[in-house]
Amino acid sequence: MPIAEDPEPRPSEDRAPDGADPSGADGKDPFADLVLDEEFVRGAAVKEQSGRTRMLSARWQHTPPVDPGGRRSVNDGPKKAGRFGRKPKPVDPWGNSRPRRRPEWRTPLYVVLTVAVLLAALNIDGLRSWYSTRFGDGADGPGGTHSAAPVAPETARPTTAPPPVDEKQPTVDHPWAGSPAEGWPTTMDAFDLPQAPGAIGVFGAEQVAAQVKLVKEYLAAANLDPKVIAGGRPDTALAMLERETRDRLEAALAHPSEKDDPLTSFSRFDPREAIQVTDTVKLQGRISVEGDGERGVVVHTDFTYVYALRPGPEAAQRAFTRPPAASAPPKSAAPAPKDGTAKPVGLVVPVADAPGDTWTTRTVVRRIDDFRFYDPARYQNSPKKINFGKRSSESGNSACDVYDGYYHPQFDQFARPNPEQSGPTTDPYDRSKGLTDSEECGTVSRS
Repeated sequence: MPIAEDPEPRPSEDRAPDGADPSGADGKDPFADLVLDEEFVRGAAVKEQSGRTRMLSARWQHTPPVDPGGRRSVNDGPKKAGRFGRKPKPVDPWGNSRPRRRPEWRTPLYVVLTVAVLLAALNIDGLRSWYSTRFGDGADGPGGTHSAAPVAPETARPTTAPPPVDEKQPTVDHPWAGSPAEGWPTTMDAFDLPQAPGAIGVFGAEQVAAQVKLVKEYLAAANLDPKVIAGGRPDTALAMLERETRDRLEAALAHPSEKDDPLTSFSRFDPREAIQVTDTVKLQGRISVEGDGERGVVVHTDFTYVYALRPGPEAAQRAFTRPPAASAPPKSAAPAPKDGTAKPVGLVVPVADAPGDTWTTRTVVRRIDDFRFYDPARYQNSPKKINFGKRSSESGNSACDVYDGYYHPQFDQFARPNPEQSGPTTDPYDRSKGLTDSEECGTVSRS
């Protein structure tokens, strides 16, 4: 039988490609002299990425990774400020958030509170005024006007006096505190006739309406003008009067006396003693019109004026050198100078503004006057000028036995005992009665 030939043997995997012996030509281990030191490790290069690395790289090509906001590496550097400038939270060397140190606020707060308490203790009156202004039930509005409910002008004589109100000390900030006049009107324009008077005597309806308007303008110029109240000359009011009446009042202003007292027509205060707190004057009253029986016109007026005043620079020293304040004229038997001590008309003394908690006072003046317009065919006078008819007046909180052309109110902070006052006590706000005929020096129940 034929002899089978051995097949060609396959090269062994352990052989080198060139057919050399893997153990080397000389039969030694090729790695025997290999030293695995630090230099060898640093020189080694990664030839191929791991399987997980290839998987994550493929995934992140389509879906980038999102920062979970967890721990950060210290090598990442500080986090950028947000769009509104919020500072990044501090981290420790291991990337952990560190709580911010809170600023110490208690010490400055204690210092501020201590200073506030000391200041309040040194100015307790000012603190009381501040509290009353902002949280009290009597806070004034602009111009020192209280927010009391307004009172309508009178249409007829009231039957009773105004009801009592809480007694409060008036101040510069609260000049109408404790006064029934708190809600009264402040301008003469608030007073109108209930109905148009129409024609009276020789005067037509338009002429009569113009005469009523002229009387209202005179009352405002004589009793509401701040310059006149401050002791100024009432030129505007004088210009509305008929010549003989004007000349008589000009003489009274130049030489005031008990017989010729300008206070029967004008409201004036000596600014060295009393200064108007505000230009606002409270007033209440009514106007009526009728014929005079001689084909003329008579305009009847009955008004009460309330003036809020603060002390002038000489109020304290003068409070002890004059007779007491009163609500009625003094006794006729009391000695009175024939000629008052006249002061220059228009005297105004500038005074710095007083603090808001300075005590003030009020003087109340009531005037009941008749103004006549005669028939020009029978009398030589202008129908556009005012003539005085019957007049009377009364003041509350003004010194008795002083005839110098000024009211002299009394302030509570300069008050003194007044044993000279022997007259009755009257309510200056009571308009349900006529004026008193007593000449005694009395007192007022309120101001």
